[in-house]
Amino acid sequence: MKILDKYILKKILSTFFFVVLILVAIICIIDLTEKIDKFILFKLTRWEILNYYFDFIVWIAGFLSPITIFIAVIYVTSRMAGQTEIVAILSSGISFRRFLFPYFLAATIVALMSFVLNGWVIPKANYDRLIFEMRYFQNKFYFEKRNVHMQVAPNVYLFIQNFNNQANTGYQFSLERFDQDRLVEKLSAENIQWDSTKHKWTLKLWKRKMVDSLFRIEANGNIPTTEKGDNLDTTLVITPKDFENDSKMYAGMTIPELTEKIETLKFRGSTGVEAYQVEKDIRFSSPFYIYVLVFMGAIVSAKKSRGGTGFQIALGFLMAFIFILFFTITSTFAQTGSISPLLAAWLPNIIFGMIALAMYKYVPR
Repeated sequence: MKILDKYILKKILSTFFFVVLILVAIICIIDLTEKIDKFILFKLTRWEILNYYFDFIVWIAGFLSPITIFIAVIYVTSRMAGQTEIVAILSSGISFRRFLFPYFLAATIVALMSFVLNGWVIPKANYDRLIFEMRYFQNKFYFEKRNVHMQVAPNVYLFIQNFNNQANTGYQFSLERFDQDRLVEKLSAENIQWDSTKHKWTLKLWKRKMVDSLFRIEANGNIPTTEKGDNLDTTLVITPKDFENDSKMYAGMTIPELTEKIETLKFRGSTGVEAYQVEKDIRFSSPFYIYVLVFMGAIVSAKKSRGGTGFQIALGFLMAFIFILFFTITSTFAQTGSISPLLAAWLPNIIFGMIALAMYKYVPR
């Protein structure tokens, strides 16, 4: 790296971290004023509040990193253009493409840092933050889904008519085992209740029927075809956590945990897998957002403006707003199953990348 590269890189990164700190401080103050009544109502200690805001700061800083690097690039480049530094650099024989080298170096540093933090570090803080918010800021959750079907093992299917997550009790339970297309065994119960001390389910008024061997058993009459009982302790692959509020809990999972959750949901045939798939794909595509935004920001603000740097900064905020809006719309469509999660995660990169290339070719610099 040359002295010029170090100079530009230092200005971009220092501005980036400064903008992050300023935005995080402003958002935390606004958030505190909105939630202070809840803190007082639940008589939370200072330590509990500080722990919550530590997790909140980690999450919001990671969330803002693509936009803040864009704003930092807009600010630094427009200032350099306003002070005729860019004209002097290009006049010395350095091409505009070479001028962009420290910008992409800064983008690489932020992108790698963002990928590691968003993939493994931030989800840990996010999980605690989401649990805290569900406990104190949201209404009590009631599991309202009925007729829950899921595959719990190869050729084994579970059914619960409805589940009371306050009492951890399910009603009209059945567990069916198949051999190819034939039902060979069925375990049913009037209700199942979670025993928190044994960490097992207790089946009430249960019945087990060996369906496949029915005729063979009836022929010799030695082995009963049906077993019954009042209570039966058993272990199932499901736990009460499967019936808790999972709204946006994907944000509290690391990339390996997201992969495992997606595989589990697909195996069970459960709904809602799109939200987890979108989150995983965004974790891999978000570092490339930074490259696109840095490239676009450098092009927009490289030309000296008579009106000063205000116009470039305002234009930068406008483009950042459009990017966030577009990103939110595609993510929402993907979570509803309207478009592919992979396409939703990469579509903003594709479209804004093409816009940046067109700007690089046609916008005067």
